[in-house]
Amino acid sequence: MRRSGESTIPAPVTVLAAQRAATHNNRSDWTTLGRLFPYLWDYKWRVMAALSFMIGAKVANVGVPVLMKTLIDTMTPKPGLPSAAQVLLVVPIALLLAYGLLRFSTALFNELRELVFAKATEGTARSISLEVFRHLHALSLRFHLERQTGGMTRDIERGKRAVHSLISMSLYSILPTVIELTLVLTILGVKFGSIFVWITVTALTIYIAFTVILTEWRTQFRREMNELDSKAQSGAIDSFLNYETVKYFNNEEFEARRYDANLDRFRKAAVKNQRTLSLLTIGQQFLITASVVLMLWRATLGVVEGRMTLGDLVMVNAFMIQLYIPLTFLGVLYREIKQSLTDLDKMFVLMEKEREVRDLPDARPLVTADSTIRFEGVSFAYEAARPILKGVSFEVPAGKTVAVVGPSGSGKSTMARLLYRFYDVQQGRITIGGQDVRNVTQASVRQAIGIVPQDTVLFNETIKYNIAYGRPAASREQVEEAAKAARIHDFIVTTPMGYETAVGERGLKLSGGEKQRVAIARTLLKDPPIVIFDEATSALDSANERAIQGELKKAAQNKTTLIIAHRLSTVVDAHEILVLEDGVIVERGTHTELLAKAGRYAQMWALQKVVTEPAMDPDAL
Repeated sequence: MRRSGESTIPAPVTVLAAQRAATHNNRSDWTTLGRLFPYLWDYKWRVMAALSFMIGAKVANVGVPVLMKTLIDTMTPKPGLPSAAQVLLVVPIALLLAYGLLRFSTALFNELRELVFAKATEGTARSISLEVFRHLHALSLRFHLERQTGGMTRDIERGKRAVHSLISMSLYSILPTVIELTLVLTILGVKFGSIFVWITVTALTIYIAFTVILTEWRTQFRREMNELDSKAQSGAIDSFLNYETVKYFNNEEFEARRYDANLDRFRKAAVKNQRTLSLLTIGQQFLITASVVLMLWRATLGVVEGRMTLGDLVMVNAFMIQLYIPLTFLGVLYREIKQSLTDLDKMFVLMEKEREVRDLPDARPLVTADSTIRFEGVSFAYEAARPILKGVSFEVPAGKTVAVVGPSGSGKSTMARLLYRFYDVQQGRITIGGQDVRNVTQASVRQAIGIVPQDTVLFNETIKYNIAYGRPAASREQVEEAAKAARIHDFIVTTPMGYETAVGERGLKLSGGEKQRVAIARTLLKDPPIVIFDEATSALDSANERAIQGELKKAAQNKTTLIIAHRLSTVVDAHEILVLEDGVIVERGTHTELLAKAGRYAQMWALQKVVTEPAMDPDAL
């Protein structure tokens, strides 16, 4: 168990990034496949059934040229045999029926394979995607502040698609081709001798080696394309998320040029990738053509010398066509498999991101019978060279209200983040009811705390959805009661859709004050024993602020409340006020006591009073 005084300052981000990049580059494709296999093996019986159907389809497919050879040899006139009319009436009808049955069996087995395996493919993709989603939500705030949303979502999207591609290509393309190749080589070796086997094996070895070598070389260009694609996507999404800022500074054309520059770099990489693809395809076609011609030359020579029949010639030709049609796409398949492995590995890398804040193995749920909050010698720094809090100690007694005021950057909001365990303290400890928050589960801590943040971001859903997010199982009546308490119900009912009104991306359809009131309603609906107001009324005008202050005061009754404020008028009723400067508490006391000290708080109060007083009319002098 970690001692309270131990330092847990994380390694610099750049070092971590370098270590992860090195791990990623050194990891083999087999390792990635090994990560995928357990998810797939959950559907082992479907995998076995699909493999059985696949083998049946390939046996039927290989049987078609054999049957065609028999049909041609039967139809070839020979002295001393029954007349052509007798042959047509007796033998070919059965052969034709068998031919049709084999063709139908191939299609039937293929469809049964896909039908049986669809649940395994979709289930595997679902399991991995859900695990990534949950893991990303479990990562610390530091990761989400540093991430690039567009690039990350693109990695997840490509990773999910890679699951489908790997499974479908391996089960529907690679394995069937291997099975068919084995069957064909066996038939050729038994019927015509080893020369045909050696020609086929040699040609395939050269073909596969050529394909693998060139595809490995081409992978760098494909990887460059993906990175440039993710960069362009991240830039575009970032621009759209900051739509208002773009408009404020009239920078639409600047954003368009920046996006176009990313697209141009992607275009150049795509053209380079296409050149190498064309080189690969031309080389593959040359090798295929040369090997097919060589095989047909040997078969034709055999027919001329009387060692082979015309049916044998047709069968060899059919075998070569059946083999080389899928092999024609081997370069594409290999490239896609390599790319899918790369994409899947990127998603697995996301799953391997270390949780900066994690529950201890023996962590138990927080007991909230006593909701007293204590900061005991708490020190914290986002970066080791820049400490934010320096040995901060204070107490918020159960059912009481404590306010923290001070200039921007003094560490006020950091206190709320530490209490929520978005980060862990590096020195000292934070307790709730005497329980160190690092020793209990994060979920129970966050369940016990409600917060109204300074910067409210809403889901692109309805007003009802956003308020009910505080308690998803709440009834419509409870949602409306919370909205009334937050003084936003009257506004909601005036909108055309009422509580079903969509708020837009990040709540941009609502004003700052409306978003803030939705956030207040959401917290009131959650009804936790501990409440944090982080500049909760900063976006409200004076009239609404005074109105909501009364509701917030009611909401804070019998609750342990921490108020983080810039406007001192919002904290005058607090049981204790802490003045925080440069990460240190420089004053503490009630509003009256602090004014009597004539210290830093009194200076701030006087300054804000001057600023908020109406300017004198010059004409009145």
